[in-house]
Amino acid sequence: MKTVLFCGGLGMRIRDYAENVPKPLVPIGYRPILWHLMKYYAHFGHNDFVLALGYRADMIKSFFLNYEEAVSNDLIVSEGGRKREMLHSDIDDWRVSLIETGLNANIGQRLRAVRQHVAGEEMFFANYADSLTDLPLDEQLEAFRRSDAVASFVSVIPNLSYHFIEAGKDGRVTGIKDIANSGLRLNGGFFIFRQEIFDYLHEGEELVIEPFERLIKAKKLQAYRYDGFWTPMDTAKDRQKYDELWSSGDTPWTVWKKDQATSGKG
Repeated sequence: MKTVLFCGGLGMRIRDYAENVPKPLVPIGYRPILWHLMKYYAHFGHNDFVLALGYRADMIKSFFLNYEEAVSNDLIVSEGGRKREMLHSDIDDWRVSLIETGLNANIGQRLRAVRQHVAGEEMFFANYADSLTDLPLDEQLEAFRRSDAVASFVSVIPNLSYHFIEAGKDGRVTGIKDIANSGLRLNGGFFIFRQEIFDYLHEGEELVIEPFERLIKAKKLQAYRYDGFWTPMDTAKDRQKYDELWSSGDTPWTVWKKDQATSGKG
């Protein structure tokens, strides 16, 4: 199955990292978050990607055009560095379509812009390209296959530190609750769509507003509940959390490493 990744946003809330770097290229360890997300999908056998580009499309293209395998793979160097033998490979079996979808387009219009690149696919994945998870993707896919839904997304616990309050008209507070314990859930991305999604998505519309309202009315929208690891990279604080996880070796989203350890490979 193909995977559409929305890589066009400005990433305003992490501008303190680097003003001219698009959010998908913000690094975690040796590689950008975009690579980690693609590695996740490839681990489940889905290695045909369609990147819907916008802001700094040139930088994302350059990343793949000048991809250096040696950065994150074991290798043997000989002849004074003139010869090298890669012991592992990251992306040899990936197919990456880099499609410019407009600087100011919203997510819905970026999806419409790449419609021809997923034509013929009964179902396809899509994602925001700014969050990671250890979700068992094959289980979400199987649940979607068994349903008659047109769209599925992962429903997650809010990863926020805000609080809801209840108050009377006089301003007197009657209750306060941490958002993470409020019972509310978020759209965590990790979409799966059938081709019929394009029947619900009209010109100019944002993906999760008018189209999802139509899907809800038609009872064709599925929320796949997952309470495991899911973390976005929206702010500098989020990036710091990822840096800390990487430094500690606690990286739940690197599901490919877990399977390597189980099988004794790598």
